[in-house]
Amino acid sequence: MTLPRPHRDDLLIAAGGLAVGLLMWSFGLHTQTDRPITARWATLIPLAVMAAMATVRRSCPRTALTVGTIALVADQFTYGSLVTALMFTDLVYAAVVYGTPRSARRIPYTTGLITVGVTIGFLVWWQNAIALLVGLITGMVSFLPAVTGAVVRNHRQAADAARLRAEQTALLAEMDRSQAVVAERARMARELHDMVANHLSAIAIHSTAALSLDDPATTRQALTVIRENSVEGLAEMRRLIGLLRDSSGDAEPAAAPTLDGLDALTAQAAANGETSGLTFALDDTRPREEPALPAPVELAAYRIVQESLTNALKHAAPGEVRVAVARRPDGALTVAVASALGGQPGPRAPGSGAGLVGMRERVTLLGGAFEAGPVTSDDGRKEWLVRAVLPIGTSDKEPSAWYG
Repeated sequence: MTLPRPHRDDLLIAAGGLAVGLLMWSFGLHTQTDRPITARWATLIPLAVMAAMATVRRSCPRTALTVGTIALVADQFTYGSLVTALMFTDLVYAAVVYGTPRSARRIPYTTGLITVGVTIGFLVWWQNAIALLVGLITGMVSFLPAVTGAVVRNHRQAADAARLRAEQTALLAEMDRSQAVVAERARMARELHDMVANHLSAIAIHSTAALSLDDPATTRQALTVIRENSVEGLAEMRRLIGLLRDSSGDAEPAAAPTLDGLDALTAQAAANGETSGLTFALDDTRPREEPALPAPVELAAYRIVQESLTNALKHAAPGEVRVAVARRPDGALTVAVASALGGQPGPRAPGSGAGLVGMRERVTLLGGAFEAGPVTSDDGRKEWLVRAVLPIGTSDKEPSAWYG
């Protein structure tokens, strides 16, 4: 077994104590006169042992205290050295500060009992006030260093606990900041995708058509649609940039889109999908007399319809794209977009799948239910259906059947 390397401060304490003890011994300064061992050199043995134990006061505190106690008792049979007693007090202090928690709890009580026992014993033996002085010295050598070590250890533990709490608080704050940044980036990604993707998809489809078909009328119509979507996409980008920049100069942020704009959104999709054989129909059965929906719900529903129409322009087979918006008896808002499932003839725009992820995130943030996938309609046709249930306040969050 390899012993721990002594600490530098412990080596300095041991060397300093030994040097002072040797100096006092050379001048004949002792603590006692009439002792069983009369050889002057015998005083150096407990001093040397105590100095040796001081080197391991931090690495082996229990061993140092045990051997130091034996050396102190042996010192009482010689002329004695004040430095030996002082170094013993340091060993008691170190045993409490650097020892195990069990030792730190037991040493103050043990030294206190020893102090009381020594005082009572000498009072019974001598029956004079000198016994109280001996008890006081015993307490100063053993009990007082132990109590001081306990106080220092408690303060260090409190400081460590406070530092740990501060580090944990800083870590939690950093985690909250990171989560807030991630959530904000996700929100910005959803907004950017939903605002611009439909315009860019229409541009991609019509530009491919213009390049692949040698028909001046078709080319002119495609270029017209490309220009309209470019202008609208640029306007959407400018509004988004205006919201993100603090120094944009806008007096007020741009108003968020609402379900009242579904008619215009469907009409725009119809214009973009005319060359692909797509038609669009909107069925909004919401009661007009009911109070307005919460802004987050309206924005989520609008973006879901917008992204679904964009996906239909990219991937749907020729046919009707149906948009249905309704309120359930429990007050929840339902949004459904169905399109024909199958290969789309002619040019297609590539998709990344981010749209479905964004729609699902929007619904999840509101505590709703989201479904997207192939289904069979009542007339037996294969369709792709996107359906979202957005609760209003406290409402049922369980997904219902896709049709109904």
